[in-house]
Amino acid sequence: MKRQGLIALLTAEVVSLVGSRMSMIALPWFTLVTTGSAARTGIVAFVEMLPYVLACGLGGPLLDRLGHRRVSVAADLGSAAALIAVPVLHAGGQLHFGVLITLIGVVGLLRGLGDTAKRVVFPETVAASGMELTRATSLHDGLGRLATLLGAPLASVLIATLDASTVLAIDAATFLVAGVIVAFLVPGVRRVVAAVTDREAYLPALRAGLAFLRRDRLMLGITLLLFVTNLADAAYGTVLAPFWANDVIGSPVALGALSGVFAVGAVLGNVVFTAIAPRVPRFAVFAVGFLIAGAPRFAILSVADALWIVYVVSFVAGVSISAVNPILGAVSYERVPEHLRARVLGLGQAIGWGGMPLGSLLAGWAVQGFGLNAALLIFGGAYLAVTVLPFVSPTWRQMNRPPAAQNPAPAASAVDPAGVSR
Repeated sequence: MKRQGLIALLTAEVVSLVGSRMSMIALPWFTLVTTGSAARTGIVAFVEMLPYVLACGLGGPLLDRLGHRRVSVAADLGSAAALIAVPVLHAGGQLHFGVLITLIGVVGLLRGLGDTAKRVVFPETVAASGMELTRATSLHDGLGRLATLLGAPLASVLIATLDASTVLAIDAATFLVAGVIVAFLVPGVRRVVAAVTDREAYLPALRAGLAFLRRDRLMLGITLLLFVTNLADAAYGTVLAPFWANDVIGSPVALGALSGVFAVGAVLGNVVFTAIAPRVPRFAVFAVGFLIAGAPRFAILSVADALWIVYVVSFVAGVSISAVNPILGAVSYERVPEHLRARVLGLGQAIGWGGMPLGSLLAGWAVQGFGLNAALLIFGGAYLAVTVLPFVSPTWRQMNRPPAAQNPAPAASAVDPAGVSR
């Protein structure tokens, strides 16, 4: 019975993430089809991610004051309202490009607040459930991979049979359902640090989070690494892969299949990792997995003639990445004190995801200016360079043990990129 809250929270995440993964296919496809421009596709992704990043970085003290669960629910409901306006206005012939980027910007802002809130609600809910932290983060990440497995192929089929705006409407509905589930089925957790955070002024609270992030070399290294890899992943997911599917293959089904086989590998790898998570050497699994999962995906799109080779590389990348997010999540929760989580994790996510809007924008320009193959090699090369760094810096080996000065499971108490997050 004590795990009902965690089950409800994970259910809400799966519903929301299925819609989000569908939107990750539908939104760039919708923009490409309606504007015919790779640059405008990059602009839309940029406009969504910039307010997302700002909300993550600056919203922590606000979330501490308003309540993490309350903000999570309000952000989901607001996102549903903003996103449903896109297909409605498109159907009425009123969706000009300026209106589109405004609505998507609002969605990005609300998602940033909501995702940061969920990252704090999650360890509190795990603590109440009694589940071991690394296993819980692995389960959470696995469900996110499963959502990709379901959402991406479903989106490609729906786009091919219906249209992209219908998929965006479905995503709006998932925001609504997720918000309702959290509101009614996820119990609030007593805020043991509320008295401190309620008295703390905004700027000092924000500075406290930044100071902690600067002092902890491992957390800072993780954040900077994720800045580059998320930049490259955003370029891949929002511009490079859709452009490859549209111009080279000529079908949205190829894009959905590419995401789908990656997700299959990630889900299978996650099943294994969830079972063995408490016993594996974190550093070795993280470093090798990230290295294999990154640059090869870019290189293969630029050189392979056969689709099956592309899909095999994507599958292997999925298996390799399956342990990365759970390890990052567990390390983050172990190292950050409970009263600083919203601020530190929000700032870390803002910086780590700060490259994403830039990646989308640069990818659009790179494809327009240099061509698809050159763009793939540029972003893949950047990915390779940073994923080699953990092998040469001793700081990263601190992943294998919790910091001595802190409880490894604060109140028994995560990044996607991809994150996600939603």
